[in-house]
Amino acid sequence: MEIILAKPRGFCAGVNRAIAIVNEALRRYGAPVYVLHEIVHNTYVVNSLADKGAVFVRSLDDIPTGSVTIFSAHGVSRAVEEQARSLGLHVIDATCPLVTRVHRRVARLNKIGYDVLIIGHRRHPEVEGTCGRAVGRVHVISNGDDVAELRVADRNRVGYVTQTTLSMDDAALLIGLLKEKFPEIDIPDRTDICYATQNRQTAVRELAGRVDLFLVVGSRNSSNSNRLREVAAKQGVRAYLIDSREEIDPAWLEGVRRVGITAGASAPEVLVEEVVDWLKKRQPSTVQEMDGPVENTRFKLPELPDFALQET
Repeated sequence: MEIILAKPRGFCAGVNRAIAIVNEALRRYGAPVYVLHEIVHNTYVVNSLADKGAVFVRSLDDIPTGSVTIFSAHGVSRAVEEQARSLGLHVIDATCPLVTRVHRRVARLNKIGYDVLIIGHRRHPEVEGTCGRAVGRVHVISNGDDVAELRVADRNRVGYVTQTTLSMDDAALLIGLLKEKFPEIDIPDRTDICYATQNRQTAVRELAGRVDLFLVVGSRNSSNSNRLREVAAKQGVRAYLIDSREEIDPAWLEGVRRVGITAGASAPEVLVEEVVDWLKKRQPSTVQEMDGPVENTRFKLPELPDFALQET
């Protein structure tokens, strides 16, 4: 059997930065440090950080006053920021810089009187956070029906942003519908879908035509990982999203000669290596990596402040 690894795959710059922030906070302040929601959407990463002393919470109300609190890579609303201040929490913001760029555009468009259309998945933390950065009218667009039913204050003063982890194909379809409905719509200078999402989807689209089975390593709640599975499936190949090697069904391998493997932007390479090892133990296999771009993007860590921490 041939095992072909997609390139690029796995961690992006925003995920690397967010995880590094938690690790540095633990080193500098000691455990526990509290993280609002999952720092990134990956079970392995969250469990690994929890083992080191990170405590993941659903609400700021679950965090003791004076504690170090980290906002996840997905970003938060202004209301959450204000609540953290009112609760006396020591906040470190791990929002991906590419998400922060989207936040700035939402606020900028609102301030000049535009309705802002956020193309993305309702109830996803990134979309909820982006909505919460608005200072005016904002609408979430998830499908064609949303476009058809949309009503705005002035059809000539409309702009859009997109969730950074969307399917490029799905986003292009919705953007096309919005351009038809609002010919004067304000268009971003460049796509909001992040470079890593685009690169991983492009690699999967290219590799899918060469394999009989595609395995996407990533957690169920990871938007970009789900999109990778969908991209592979749209190319006509059987594709499965797995959190780890334990979720592989041996029956999937019957009659399979070539397996493609990728990992979502929040999934570590160690999980890919474990999947490859599992497959090689099942039957003799060769492993190769497809040609693809080398990602050199790095995001600087924020300077962590000297908090006067309360004894707990």
